[in-house]
Amino acid sequence: MITTDLTPGSPCWLDLGAPDVRAAAAFYGAVLGWEYESMGETEDMDGGMFQKDGKTVAGLGKLTEEGARPAWMIYYTVTDADATTQAVERAGGTVRVAPRGLDDWGRMAQYTDPLGGQFAVWQPGTNSGFELADEPGSLSWTELLTTDTAAAKEFYGGVLGWQFSEMELPGGAGTYTLVTPEGRPEERMQGGLMQLGKEDLARTDGRPYWHPVFAVTDCDAAVAQVTKNGGSVQMGPEDVEGVGRLAVCLDPSNADFVVLTPAES
Repeated sequence: MITTDLTPGSPCWLDLGAPDVRAAAAFYGAVLGWEYESMGETEDMDGGMFQKDGKTVAGLGKLTEEGARPAWMIYYTVTDADATTQAVERAGGTVRVAPRGLDDWGRMAQYTDPLGGQFAVWQPGTNSGFELADEPGSLSWTELLTTDTAAAKEFYGGVLGWQFSEMELPGGAGTYTLVTPEGRPEERMQGGLMQLGKEDLARTDGRPYWHPVFAVTDCDAAVAQVTKNGGSVQMGPEDVEGVGRLAVCLDPSNADFVVLTPAES
């Protein structure tokens, strides 16, 4: 489970780069019950924070990178962003955004893994990250769809210190790799790695990518809001044994995410 006890290697933040900030804010407000708080709209910046029940859950900003697709970026806690950057480069990854400070909030950096998956890190200062997790309307899981799980395990294990375990998927659909922060018990599992063929990653021209899973109280009701508000559904809703009821969705700008009503424990 993802918690707000943001230990090294655990997800601590996520933000969305969207071509239309106001439209994205309205969409996620309808689907996840989020409230949007703008941090200002200027020529150089247009963005703000999403909140759920008064707690900050994610960020939103104008997509400005030329050629980039609208997508969620997931950040992981690190103790030293500069050391992590060196580890990324040693492991064959590339630096998209070099470490930089955001006032006294902390330091961030963004990377691409050797196969093309993009992710980010956050070295906390006065701000540790999101204030709500694993509750309806907040991040409950992270997932990498990749063409080579073994290579992903080697890279992320070396860079972020993750521990891995394997789970067989129902119906002989393959193996799913579970991710836990270093030194943490299995109850702190935070995400998974799923191996797919390039043909199954057509939206990114065969490149791996991360997407977030958001907890919801009613998956079908959330999906109804997705389609009502201009989004679409790639898969589901469907029941997954031991996991819950989920659907893979696209927002109106085609950023992908998952909504999940967890199975009762």
